[in-house]
Amino acid sequence: MLDRYLKSRMNDAKRLVQDLHKYYDYVSVLGSAVHTKRILVSSHLHSIDDVDNECGFVIKVYKDGRYSEYSCDDIRDLKASTVIKTIRLEEIYSKDFSVKMLQEDEHVEDYLREDPSGLSDKQISDRLKTVKDSLHKKEERLINVSAVYVKRQTSKIFVSGKKCLSQKYDWVNTMLNCVVRQDDNIKSNYSSFGEADSLVALDKLSDKAEDILDIAVRMLKAKPVKPGKYTIITDPSISGLIAHEAFGHGVEMDMFVKNRARAKDYVGKYVASKLVNMYDGASSCLSAASYFFDDDGVEAHNTQIIKKGVLQTGISDCLSAMELGTIPTGNGRRQDYQRKVYTRMTNTWFGPGEDKYEDMVKSVKHGYLLCQTNNGMEDPKNWQIQCTASYGLEIKDGKFTGEMVAPVVISGYVIDLLSSISMVSDEVTVLGSGMCGKGHKEWVYVADGGPYLKAEAKLG
Repeated sequence: MLDRYLKSRMNDAKRLVQDLHKYYDYVSVLGSAVHTKRILVSSHLHSIDDVDNECGFVIKVYKDGRYSEYSCDDIRDLKASTVIKTIRLEEIYSKDFSVKMLQEDEHVEDYLREDPSGLSDKQISDRLKTVKDSLHKKEERLINVSAVYVKRQTSKIFVSGKKCLSQKYDWVNTMLNCVVRQDDNIKSNYSSFGEADSLVALDKLSDKAEDILDIAVRMLKAKPVKPGKYTIITDPSISGLIAHEAFGHGVEMDMFVKNRARAKDYVGKYVASKLVNMYDGASSCLSAASYFFDDDGVEAHNTQIIKKGVLQTGISDCLSAMELGTIPTGNGRRQDYQRKVYTRMTNTWFGPGEDKYEDMVKSVKHGYLLCQTNNGMEDPKNWQIQCTASYGLEIKDGKFTGEMVAPVVISGYVIDLLSSISMVSDEVTVLGSGMCGKGHKEWVYVADGGPYLKAEAKLG
């Protein structure tokens, strides 16, 4: 159910909206309560901690072409005069500008998505310990196992003149990292699993544990890739990393307003192979960034960013959409109640194609299957991209050779990479276990993924 504290403040939010409407043309109150529990079982440590928790409110007002905000940790007995006084002090330092007022439709609704498993901390810890112990029995070169469970419970309310919304949604991530050593050679491999159900997330970790360890052991003999251009097949995690970096930040439309994204000039033009479809949205799939309404009170969307290779649109928060004359896409997100809204990605992924993974592998004369996302970066202004895979598996004449390279860096020009996609598998996986910043800050939960993609790319 909705966080009790937020629920107890719903009438206070309605009162504030009513009182402040006497002085402002638009008023809204956003309340946010986040509870995150992390359980860690490693070879040397066992801990249960509360992390990344928050609880507070943001009051947004509009008058004379200007928005102002007031944030606080409680609105019980908060007087309208206190908000007005504080906002007036802030306006002394504001630059002269004018924006339109938000126009909203009537919307009253309560949303709920809860973890159905009901597992206790001990049950979860025991599951993680079983995985850790079984891996140590299997491999003597294993020097550390870290098995992690993180459950994030998010509750929010949004009240304005026309809206009264509440939402409660849970998300569970499990992660396993294996560190192996042979003489002075140390390697590690990890994988993570995101689910709305704790039991399913723990089952996936258990089922994949030995595979994760086996890859770590194989990495002890991995060699660097010889720099050059290759045919590649990307697994869903690398496909998602490319989606995130290529047309994730680059289509956040607050970047359009600031003329910091080249994509602004390519709407309606080809930016990828005709096989490519790409989506973003909190309602586009069920994953880590699946909510019911954003921090502007806009209902979750499923936005098709690329359709058959053509860039369709970007994603936006309310203010950037109004500035650009477009419709908000439900991508207005705050790191917490003390920070402003930015346009942010949610679940960003490539859509499925019609090819079978096995046929894709058979079609490769010489190249690599790239696996396990590591990190990436992009330049929205110049469309350069860099994505790192933890490892690659060599393919020759349509068969795996057994050789591994690690790590592997993909680099190049976004349109060149996406235009080279020649096969797209018919199954999609969206991985919901990551976080993303806006530059070096403003961290929010995101997910990305897609099918297997066959393309041509520079590796190094």
